[in-house]
Amino acid sequence: MNENNELILHLYKSAEMGVYSTTCLVNALKNKENKIKHVLESELKEYESFLKLSEKILKRNKISIEGSSLMSKISSNLGVRFETLKDNSDSAIAEMLIEGFTMGVLEMNTKIDKYKHIAKKKYLSICKDFMKFQENEAVKLKAFI
Repeated sequence: MNENNELILHLYKSAEMGVYSTTCLVNALKNKENKIKHVLESELKEYESFLKLSEKILKRNKISIEGSSLMSKISSNLGVRFETLKDNSDSAIAEMLIEGFTMGVLEMNTKIDKYKHIAKKKYLSICKDFMKFQENEAVKLKAFI
């Protein structure tokens, strides 16, 4: 697989896990009075946008799309459920999300650095936009701590 496709596949998997985890969290808070829910709904739309864009690019490049593993999804779902059962305060949720966004930024930054001299500028730009989205969300969430 070439560098461009590997970069976009990483974006796809990151966005897919973002959609999945955020959906799990929204569902876990469905009957709760959390003020953070509107932020989660906005994040979910943004993740979905990056997922659709990366999927479109991969299909155009005839790359087989393999999503995240079932184990990753189960682990994410259980983690969200456990954390929200333990403490579903806006502060605790914000801390959990900030941690996830920070890990996502570090992973994406590593991929961008690895391919910055060989990948298409357009693909690097999309990945930088995704990284910026994650950075901005982490900043936004600090208001809940």
